[in-house]
Amino acid sequence: MNTSANSNQPAVVLLSGGLDSTTVLALAADQGYRCHCLSFAYGQRHCHELELAKINAARWGVKHLVLRLDLDAIGGSALTGDLAVPKGRDFAVMENEIPVTYVPGRNTIFLSYAAAWAEVLGATDIFIGVNAVDYSGYPDCRPDYLTALEQAVNLGSKAGREGRSLRIIAPLLHFHKKEIITLGLGLGVDYALTHSCYDPAPDGRPCGQCDACLLRGKGFSEAGHRDPALSAE
Repeated sequence: MNTSANSNQPAVVLLSGGLDSTTVLALAADQGYRCHCLSFAYGQRHCHELELAKINAARWGVKHLVLRLDLDAIGGSALTGDLAVPKGRDFAVMENEIPVTYVPGRNTIFLSYAAAWAEVLGATDIFIGVNAVDYSGYPDCRPDYLTALEQAVNLGSKAGREGRSLRIIAPLLHFHKKEIITLGLGLGVDYALTHSCYDPAPDGRPCGQCDACLLRGKGFSEAGHRDPALSAE
């Protein structure tokens, strides 16, 4: 699957430590990019994901930057505050409601930082692992949002105004979870080293019932594999 077209071209990869973003890192590396991974400690209750982001960046031998953002001071989300994380929701409900785990402005903020770093690196490509098929209904994981933000980033950047347009690349946008998992396994992703749970135990063990856990479990089941993160428990 490796191509030489992007050989040694710098790219910024948003790496949360989750299933999707780790797959995107593997894909970008396989395509020949010189990846620079960007993660955020933003006051999320599932901060265990950052430890796995560090591990995966090291596995792929790429530069990894972790920035601190106090989005928990703003609140408004079950991921950054004391609101209860929904459990046991039906998949159809996930597709049609914006849940309390939505973090206001999160992807806009993350992608803005990624665009700033891309300009400094001389990179034109920014990778993000958002998905608009098997996801929890977030408005900032949708195609129209990404198209609009890419336009705004280019209008508001030196690179864009000088004709070096920045691209926001979401290669998993239209993939089902089972397709993402199959792709990642083929690229050598160790999913035991990824974290998806929104409400983990203090030691990082997944709850098994939040939206992220249910979607992840459904993906592994449909792909015909057991989730190695659960097998390792």
